[in-house]
Amino acid sequence: MPKLHTVALVAGAAVLTRRALRRRVRSSPLWPLPALDPPVSGRPRSRAMRLRLAAHETIADGVVRLRLEGGQLPRWEPGAHLDVVLPSGLVRQYSLCGDPEDPSSYTVATRLVEDGRGGSREVHEQLAEGMELEVRGPRNRFPLVEAESYVFVAGGIGITPILPMLRSLPDGADWRMLYCGRTRASMPFLEEVCGLAGTGVPPAGAEPRAPGRLTVAAEDEVGRPDLDVLFAGMPAGTAVYCCGPEGLMAAVEARLPEGAALHLERFVPRLSTEGNRAFEVELRRSGRTLTVEADTTVLTAVRRELPDTAYSCRQGFCGTCRQRVLEGQVEHRDELLTDAERADSMLICVSRARGERLVLDM
Repeated sequence: MPKLHTVALVAGAAVLTRRALRRRVRSSPLWPLPALDPPVSGRPRSRAMRLRLAAHETIADGVVRLRLEGGQLPRWEPGAHLDVVLPSGLVRQYSLCGDPEDPSSYTVATRLVEDGRGGSREVHEQLAEGMELEVRGPRNRFPLVEAESYVFVAGGIGITPILPMLRSLPDGADWRMLYCGRTRASMPFLEEVCGLAGTGVPPAGAEPRAPGRLTVAAEDEVGRPDLDVLFAGMPAGTAVYCCGPEGLMAAVEARLPEGAALHLERFVPRLSTEGNRAFEVELRRSGRTLTVEADTTVLTAVRRELPDTAYSCRQGFCGTCRQRVLEGQVEHRDELLTDAERADSMLICVSRARGERLVLDM
């Protein structure tokens, strides 16, 4: 069976040194974490920073790019992302897509999601140059591992974490890529991607070329690309990196040839209720006990009793819903807490009880 490494998050991208590329990096854990897996994070969380929004520009249909400037900023490598605290208090994650050798600024890009939860609309319509934003990070759960060959698959804004990987590859690296989107006007960084592949932007309506280095497929022109053609002749051990809509990633996972190692970055976690069990949660300070059903979350159950309970991402990334655990064992499914923090706290938006009961300091 192919190896699968997956991480959930909302997209971004830039350059890795050759020395860093040669380091062998542990790949990301499966989501959701199996019930018996130990905590995966042992690193302390990065401190919060206040950065100035120096540039807010439209770079494709429905896509804006933000450049955030500060002092001497922490270094980062391709695949890393920032947590951005919006003025409303919402926390969103965006992959970095600027120059990691520039210590004075971070660059991210995001697409407007019309039917989303409001974060992207706030970024597009309410942020303005000169504003200050709080950011946390950078953190990297989608690192570029060392491999003999690579295949990259990006759908629309999913190009953002992959673009810096392309920039960082050493001369002579064996790689090929599929970049697809609804329309070419909605595909950010298209011209740069073509330049990195050593090709010009293909004319409108041109049939996708495979298995050449770059295949560009705008759905309104040529329909959906043939993944079997993309993967034809792929050497065993190839590292396949994919970021984009859930349908694209599911198709890549289904078509992946034997012997390939798949690395996925999701805009939202693929939360599964399979194997979930109902359990009780006691809210010690409130004097209430409630049942968390198999198909719901602790956060949802708690907010029925305590509607003012704070939360933001509902995906285990931002830490807004973190609560202290007084009794019981936790099945941690977050992407944020360290091992030490998990000893006595949990993110109630995603994590659950290992047993029949939890007691929270609420």
